[in-house]
Amino acid sequence: MMTDQLGFDTRAVHAGTPADPATGARQVPIYQTTAYVFRDAEHAANLFALKEVGFIYSRLTNPTVGALQARIADLEGGAGAVCCSSGHAAQILALFPLMGPGLNIVASNRLYGGTITQFSQSIKRFGWGCKFVDLDDPEAVKAAIDDDTRAIFCESISNPAGYPTDIPAIAAIADAAGIPLIVDNTLATPYLCRPIEMGATLVVHSLTKYMTGNGTVTGGVVVDSGRFDWSASDKFPSLSAPEPAYHGLQFHKALGPMAFTFHGIAIGLRDLGMTMNPQGAHYTLMGIETLALRMPRHVENAQKVAEWLEADPRVTSVSHSGLASSPWHDRAKRLYPKGVGGLFTFSLKGGYDAAVKLVGNLKLFSHVANLGDARSLVIHSASTTHSQLSDEQKIASGAGPDVVRLSIGVEDADDLIADLDQALSAAS
Repeated sequence: MMTDQLGFDTRAVHAGTPADPATGARQVPIYQTTAYVFRDAEHAANLFALKEVGFIYSRLTNPTVGALQARIADLEGGAGAVCCSSGHAAQILALFPLMGPGLNIVASNRLYGGTITQFSQSIKRFGWGCKFVDLDDPEAVKAAIDDDTRAIFCESISNPAGYPTDIPAIAAIADAAGIPLIVDNTLATPYLCRPIEMGATLVVHSLTKYMTGNGTVTGGVVVDSGRFDWSASDKFPSLSAPEPAYHGLQFHKALGPMAFTFHGIAIGLRDLGMTMNPQGAHYTLMGIETLALRMPRHVENAQKVAEWLEADPRVTSVSHSGLASSPWHDRAKRLYPKGVGGLFTFSLKGGYDAAVKLVGNLKLFSHVANLGDARSLVIHSASTTHSQLSDEQKIASGAGPDVVRLSIGVEDADDLIADLDQALSAAS
């Protein structure tokens, strides 16, 4: 693994990927294999008992996926990482060692609509609960934490409204409660934000978005800081108590900073099966090579388009914390000095009908349920990604009926503005 002695741009190209020792191949090979031959019976037994690190079966580990895990852990400043099949899978994989029936998490009320649904509906089937709070109200966050709370969850920059979370403030609350802070860093990427340096315990990503950057992959990852003391209380028995499936192994005692990562592979991937495929890992590795080139252009273009929209009389408001008018502008400058990414929303005069009509009249923007592509994308969240939420939840998460979400790509910003101009004319 590379170290912080090298710059971010260098590590984005080199971390986790030395030349292939078998062939000398410079690019990471796609190890398209299900299983791996053991040297002998003892070798096989040691691998299954976690006494030796190696490859057993590609539901658990794969060399191509392993290279991606090493690179992302390096870029995020974590002890280890576990890749999986999607961002939603990463959220469940992150919670799995922490939770149990009757336990709960505290989460921001400004999350992606699919995450709100996963936390408010789907996790109930596991017997888990979630309390949604405004993270700008520290007392409300503290009040929501009880003896059964096992984590706080937020997004570094929220989807869809681009709200920048005060991660250090929330991390302090989590530390005082003796629970981990989990940060979804999908929109910022480690280029714009490194949550672990701000106090986060775990970082999750939808690799589908900016990390890959070209709309070809569905994937997720959980990065562990390696800094949390899982044995400090009896709240996390999956990591601190003897594990029956491994002859009483105590993950934290035996594996220290790598306890959560090994649990994610040995228990999480083994039993939940949310595996990332090696070809997807290969595409994401190649995408990360250009992350440091793409993100500044996303930021620059989004800022220019947001400023133009804010000045347009056909627009009611623009939610972009890079704008001086944003209530979160000072926070964004303080915590996200490189910018707040390429995703933001704006509201139209004319409400729901105008928003839908604008989306239908854009030519250069692609109308898709995705973000973080090199291409510029658009969607009306209230009728799509957030349609399953109540009207109150939609508004709280920044996806009201008159709101359009833009994911600004790396094209010429003037061309994007021209496309928005003609679509606004058609919508109004």
